[in-house]
Amino acid sequence: HVQLVESGGGSVQPGGSLRLDCAASGHTSSLNCIGWFRQAPGKEREGVATITLETGNTDYADSVKDRFTISQDGADNTVYLQMNSLKPEDTGMYYCAAGPWVCVVGSWSRSIYTIWGQGTQVTVS
Repeated sequence: HVQLVESGGGSVQPGGSLRLDCAASGHTSSLNCIGWFRQAPGKEREGVATITLETGNTDYADSVKDRFTISQDGADNTVYLQMNSLKPEDTGMYYCAAGPWVCVVGSWSRSIYTIWGQGTQVTVS
């Protein structure tokens, strides 16, 4: 049984930075693709970034490229999302998700993710 817990959200002014953590516990060796998603009020949940743990390959939504960085710390079973140059449109609830397969570059389908965290709120204003 695997659990994901997000942390690091908060309120920040435009141009500021935040780092989100996604800590996994339990049978983490079964996990391979970790994704960060976000959902603004009244909008669909959208993919932000993904990382395949076994290769380190990453992918980013166009809206966050060159501003966000996803990385992993295998020793701590944690995936990070470093968010720089934040904009008001980055506001939303951020979720991490995990699945056993390789992430598909360019795909933001939620079907490959079997576990979701509870989310952490990011507000940029």
